[in-house]
Amino acid sequence: MSTLQIILSIFSGSLVGLSLGLIGGGGSILAVPLLVYVIGVSPHMAIGTSAVAVAASALFNLGAHARAQTVKWPCAVVFAISGILGAALGAQLGKVVDGQKLLVGFGVLMMSIAALMLRPRRGGDDPDVRLSVETAPRLLVPLAATGFGVGALSGFFGIGGGFLIVPGLVSATAMPLLNAIGSSLVSVAAFGATTAVSYALSGLVDWPIAALFVGGSVLGGFAGISFSTRLARKKQVLNRVFSAVVALVGLYVAARGLLGLV
Repeated sequence: MSTLQIILSIFSGSLVGLSLGLIGGGGSILAVPLLVYVIGVSPHMAIGTSAVAVAASALFNLGAHARAQTVKWPCAVVFAISGILGAALGAQLGKVVDGQKLLVGFGVLMMSIAALMLRPRRGGDDPDVRLSVETAPRLLVPLAATGFGVGALSGFFGIGGGFLIVPGLVSATAMPLLNAIGSSLVSVAAFGATTAVSYALSGLVDWPIAALFVGGSVLGGFAGISFSTRLARKKQVLNRVFSAVVALVGLYVAARGLLGLV
C-alpha cells in the first residue's frame, strides 16, 4: 500500500466519521464510493472493506446508547437475528453480480436514501413497548420480516442500513425515535459483521485499508460530535446539504457504473 493510499484511507474514513457525528446517520453510505473512486479498490473489495468499517463504527456508537439505556434489547435482537440471515443471503448474491451493475444499483440506492433523509424522522407513541410472551404474537412477525428484508439489502450493498432500520423498527413496534436509533445500532453492527465475514471468506476485504478507514472514522466522529453542538441550530440545513451531496454522489456512481457496462 502506497503512502498516498494510507493518507487517502484515513482522510476518507474521517469524512464518514465527520458526517456521522454531524448528522447522526447516513455517513456510511459514502464509504463504498470513497473506497472505489478515492482510494482505488474494486467494487466488491470496497463492499467487503466498507462492511468492516460500518460494523466497527456501529459498535463504537452502540456503547454510548447502551449506557444511556435507549436500546430495546429484545426487539433489537430479534430484528438483528432475522437481518443476519437476510444479510448473509444478500452478501452471497452481491458477490456474483457484476461489479459495474452493483455500482449502478448502489447509485440508485444512494439517491433513494438522499430522498429519505429529507423526510422528518418520526418515532412511535409507545415508550413502554417490549417483546415478551404476551406481545410476541403482535410484534414477532413484523420484526422478523422487516429485519430480514433490510438485512438482505444491507448485505447486498455492504451498507449499515440505519436509515432503513430505524423506520422499520418504528413501524414494527411503535417505539419512540430515540429507542429506534439506539436499537438500530445492534442490527447495523450485526449486518456489517455478517457481510464482512462473507466477503472476508472470499478474500474481498482489504484489512490494512479497513483499519486505517476505521481509525479515520473515529477521529472524524469526535470532530463531528464537537461541531454538532456548535451547529445544533443549523442541523436541518446540514441535513439538507448532506442529502444533496449523497444524491449527487449517487448520480455520479450510477453514471460511472452505466458507462462501465457500455
